[in-house]
Amino acid sequence: MGNLKLLSKLWLNASSVKDLPASIGSLFCLKDLSVGNCRFLSKLPVSIGGLASVVKLQLDGTLIVDLPDQVDGLKSLQKLEMRNCVSLRSLPESIGRVLTLTTLIMVNAAITELPDSIGMLENLIMLNLNKCMQLCSLPSSIGKLKSLHRLLMEQTAVTELPESFGMLSSLMVLKMAKKPYFHEVSENSKNEELKLLSAEEKCSPVALPSSFSNLSSLEELNARAWKISGKIPDDFEKLSALENLNLCHNDFYSLPHRLTGLSILKKLHLSHCKYLRDIPPLPSSLVELNAANCTALESICDLSNLENLRDLNLANCEKLKDIPGLERLKSLRMLYMTGCRSCCSEAKSKLDKNILRNLYYLSVPGSEIPDWFTPDVVSYRKPKNRALKAVIIGVVVSIDHQMADDLRDELPVVVGVEVKILRLNKPVFNTGPHLAGVPKTDEDHFYLCRYQDQPLVYYLKDGDRIQVTMRDPPIVKGVQLKKCGIHLVFENDDDYAGDEESLSESHQSVSQKLTTFIGSSDDNNRVLDSISEVEREGQGRRREPRSLDRANSFVLLFIVLPSAFLLLSWLVSKFYM
Repeated sequence: MGNLKLLSKLWLNASSVKDLPASIGSLFCLKDLSVGNCRFLSKLPVSIGGLASVVKLQLDGTLIVDLPDQVDGLKSLQKLEMRNCVSLRSLPESIGRVLTLTTLIMVNAAITELPDSIGMLENLIMLNLNKCMQLCSLPSSIGKLKSLHRLLMEQTAVTELPESFGMLSSLMVLKMAKKPYFHEVSENSKNEELKLLSAEEKCSPVALPSSFSNLSSLEELNARAWKISGKIPDDFEKLSALENLNLCHNDFYSLPHRLTGLSILKKLHLSHCKYLRDIPPLPSSLVELNAANCTALESICDLSNLENLRDLNLANCEKLKDIPGLERLKSLRMLYMTGCRSCCSEAKSKLDKNILRNLYYLSVPGSEIPDWFTPDVVSYRKPKNRALKAVIIGVVVSIDHQMADDLRDELPVVVGVEVKILRLNKPVFNTGPHLAGVPKTDEDHFYLCRYQDQPLVYYLKDGDRIQVTMRDPPIVKGVQLKKCGIHLVFENDDDYAGDEESLSESHQSVSQKLTTFIGSSDDNNRVLDSISEVEREGQGRRREPRSLDRANSFVLLFIVLPSAFLLLSWLVSKFYM
């Protein structure tokens, strides 16, 4: 092989090669060496240090345990890729002398630490350590990586960042998410990975280093399930370049006093922050706010300034009393209030027809669907000169939490409901509505889905039928489809912008009728709650007759009968004596 002096590319991917010959070091013109998925290759020859022209070295899926110290001879190396090298345990200190390196990828490796010399890689732009589950710490020298733009370290065992971390002045993307722990893991669960996560829950709470707010170039941060506790400091607002911020599944109880300094923030994910009590003022740039399952959340800032907000998820925020400014969110497309009993009534009163006309998805507590929806199946007949604009689906769903299901509890959406197009009684298209916000109780919840400019509308042909049903067999256990209905929206059915409250229902726009239904459904729920209370009281009264019979017997025996005897005696003496 050493005689191939002009060879520039050598690809041995997925071959049965066990060793590379020592002569490979004589390939002075070689620029690209790839031995990916050579499953019998367990080491590299020391002569590899002679490949001074190699720009890319790809070792994915091999059995290598380490790299030879001579790796610093790769004077032109820019990309070193080692995905799924599950036996790779360490990197040599000499890696720090490969000064041309711009990309270092070690995904799903067995490394436990990085060498201190890694801080010498002054040209490193991307470092990927995802799924290195035995990696416990980062060296303080990592702060010297002045060119680093992307650091990916999801699903590692790292629990704290060094104080030097704030020196990464060029860092733009930091993804260090861990798999969240779900509290409902039972001892009998068959999901061994969830059991492992349950054990990890015992690890100590962590805080971000004080230098973290110096990452002025950071655009994306994913710190999901890092067990960040206490209070997020106010200087967090200095991360003014942030666009995406994911702090889900953490243990902090307070955010900074305000987040308006994050002036270009578009996505803020706070779901499952179970100790978070309030959400401070937010920047007007925000497009997506997810605070689902923040069960301690009591208040949220006025949202009136969020003119770009499209997605608002507050599912299962059971202590939240109000959503200030909801009526001003004209760009809102998704609103999830599953399990929000405390604020639902107030929030629904703020939903006018203009907001409902724009909503694609809505979820609220409720057990009814509009009576002008067609239940279960609707037939499509194309009218003359009137185009179909939208298909609206309404479903009432409940979750039977007595039926344990690990997958159901992990998913952020209710799965199993399907919408199908039937043509000549055969399904030609199906889709699953995005039912975000899985209820944490067994109560009924109403989901509204508006499909427009989507395949469900485009694929419909004259004579087709639309059907809502449950998937068979089900994906998860315990999901119950209680009711469903469908309404087709044609041209001019939902275009009127003026006041319609004085019009009869038959002359109202679709969104006005939805406004009336949403408002009245709250009254219906209160009536149902009252009926349930009366029924419970009635059942209590029906359980009392035996004790009442005993009391009545006592009155009859000791009061009524003696009194009657005395009256009879008086009458006898009056008339016969």
